[in-house]
Amino acid sequence: MTTSPSLSSSTTERVRARYGVERPAAAGTPLARVIFREEPLGMGWVHCGPTAEFFGTLIAGVAGKSGHDANEVRHSVSYLANELLENAVKFRARGTGDVRLEVRFDRSTFELVLSNFTEEKAASGLRAFLADLETRDPGELLMERIEANAADESNMGSGLGILTLLNDYGVRLGWTLEQEAPGSVVHVEIYAGLTFSQANT
Repeated sequence: MTTSPSLSSSTTERVRARYGVERPAAAGTPLARVIFREEPLGMGWVHCGPTAEFFGTLIAGVAGKSGHDANEVRHSVSYLANELLENAVKFRARGTGDVRLEVRFDRSTFELVLSNFTEEKAASGLRAFLADLETRDPGELLMERIEANAADESNMGSGLGILTLLNDYGVRLGWTLEQEAPGSVVHVEIYAGLTFSQANT
């Protein structure tokens, strides 16, 4: 089911902007929390897939006990976690600390919060993408990006993964970007929520 999130932005003295859905108040302790250290791990894409699969298997085990389709949950959570992790690793600002990830599952809803730092240039590209998303239908944007990628295989950073999450998976996404001063790195926090169909009775 295609979903079109309500997007808004707000700014404070610390140059703080929020887009997409608002992160709800945390309910209880995270089911799992992972911190990727830049050193000595040598953080890279090779770490994203196994981590995403771990979360998918973990959440599927919990959701399966409630009667949810464990395979559906595993696939959706793995895809979601992998997409956001790969983006965080790809666009992180080198030498600025960790990539932090935590997940929750309550009844039928999976929640993921990811945070890291990115360079100002990358943050500007993200803001432009989110501004586009604010005024355009995600489904139309997805088709445009698919066609653009087909015409130019070198077209990177198109937001295809994010648009797929919104359109094909019904994920609720929200971003908070905060910058201390012009020219400094930007702290990015991403919230993702995904509700699965009601457990079987």
